Amino acid sequence: MGLFKNEAVAKGSPFRSGALKTESDVVEVVFDWVFWYNNDRLHSSLDHQTPEEFERAYYDEMTGSFPDAAAHKTAA
Repeated sequence: MGLFKNEAVAKGSPFRSGALKTESDVVEVVFDWVFWYNNDRLHSSLDHQTPEEFERAYYDEMTGSFPDAAAHKTAA
């Protein structure tokens, strides 16, 4: 909770564009911060990679491809 308050709600936070006057302002900040925290931040425990980069490397190492890679390939 302290991390969230310091990074998302504090004055000068990159997740805020002004005062949090309405509930929708707070919801927007919360969703933006949670998305960043879960997807885009660099994790020291993941060798300073994002979770997405780490997961992709893991599946590439284990199976040779990302699990849904076949779904994104176009037919020849």
